[in-house]
Amino acid sequence: MKKVLVLVLLVIVGYFLTDTFNLIPFGENRIGNPQDEQTVAGYYLNNTVEKTSVANTVTAIVVNYRGFDTLGEVTVLFLATTGLGSILFRRKEDEEEIERINKPSSSLMQTGSRVLFPLIALLGIYVFIHGHLTPGGGFQGGAIIATGFLLMLISYKNFKAGHTMLNWVESLAGITFVSIGLWGLLTGGTFLENVLPAGELNNLISGGVIPIIYIAVGFKVAAELTGVLDILLNIKPKK
Repeated sequence: MKKVLVLVLLVIVGYFLTDTFNLIPFGENRIGNPQDEQTVAGYYLNNTVEKTSVANTVTAIVVNYRGFDTLGEVTVLFLATTGLGSILFRRKEDEEEIERINKPSSSLMQTGSRVLFPLIALLGIYVFIHGHLTPGGGFQGGAIIATGFLLMLISYKNFKAGHTMLNWVESLAGITFVSIGLWGLLTGGTFLENVLPAGELNNLISGGVIPIIYIAVGFKVAAELTGVLDILLNIKPKK
């Protein structure tokens, strides 16, 4: 009987969800012109580059027009990291017994890691610094930097990510993001309003607060992901 009730409930919910989505004119325009500013997509296409001086329209939308939502995404990542850290919490007196789960790598692997790590970090920094000009941004650049730390973690059993430093970087990046948002409110605008001069299109120093926010997101994502990887690769051996 329970299975029948669950099935009926799922059918009812599925019907109303399908009916609701059918009412939403995805990709359509009331006048038929894809450039019509009466639609959200048309407004973005016509005004993003001119008003923000950001060549990457996706970046401008993510960080400026829906920047509050992006702040929520970063917060979710922070909460996930905090939850994982809480589950795998270790007392200080147990830290000496913790060892890396991976086996020692070869000298060739270690040498290659030392050579590639700064290049990977540089690539990640380049990606989120130029996020307003080229495809990429804070999340992508932060993930790239985290892969560089992962390479070092699996190559050296004694490599330490330095959680104290990661916590400082993560906290400062988050504070920077929120402070820029409050700056918009204090100047009489809205939260995360672009209060700095837009600059000239395709210049590195352009886009107002958009590149600053993406840099903060890049450092925050890199710190959080690196911390998660370091926690997952360390275990307490069974006695």
